[in-house]
Amino acid sequence: MTEPKTDPDRRVRLYAAVALTVAVAFVVGLALMQRAQRAADPFRDCRAGQVAGGDIGGPFTLVDESGRTVTDADVIRGPTLVYFGFSYCPDVCPLDLDRNVTAVDILEERGVEVTPVFITVDPERDTPEVLAEYTETWHPRLLGLTGSADQLKAAQQAYRVYASRRDPGDGGDYVYDHSTFSYLMLPESGFAEFFKREVGADELAERVACFVQAQG
Repeated sequence: MTEPKTDPDRRVRLYAAVALTVAVAFVVGLALMQRAQRAADPFRDCRAGQVAGGDIGGPFTLVDESGRTVTDADVIRGPTLVYFGFSYCPDVCPLDLDRNVTAVDILEERGVEVTPVFITVDPERDTPEVLAEYTETWHPRLLGLTGSADQLKAAQQAYRVYASRRDPGDGGDYVYDHSTFSYLMLPESGFAEFFKREVGADELAERVACFVQAQG
């Protein structure tokens, strides 16, 4: 009995059909997975880093430049860029604030309004009156916040901010060693991203805009 001959062209077409089916299934599966990831984290494409160990930010009660007690809900009513420092800071804070308010102006030109916030780590010297004068030199919408030592410590812990007073001795003014991250907060979702001081104003504005647009 003679075995039937196999059509080589038919075999090639069969292999091609199987390969195409596998490729289509892979692409569809990848698309579904990416869609699920975006649904779980709508800011996934905007992120450049993550802080391990959970979220940053949380409820706080502080005092604004007018002496009024405010909470995080009063302050974070739209996209907000939060920075911790002190008005007597000789070098780092001025550079970081200049970067932040420049990015805020760039965003405003693009139709995105972001509130810059400066929370002091030096409640002894940074009274509401001092902060009002200080923030006015940087930006008309920069909001300065102070409070009691306990209130500020709670805010620092919520944002995982390091701050330690360093006395120079010989009658000089004391300074603070402190972390220099800027935090993007959104009222609907809370902490969105942190930005290192190496990030320039243009890049900062671009990345903040990505988060705001992704929020919708």
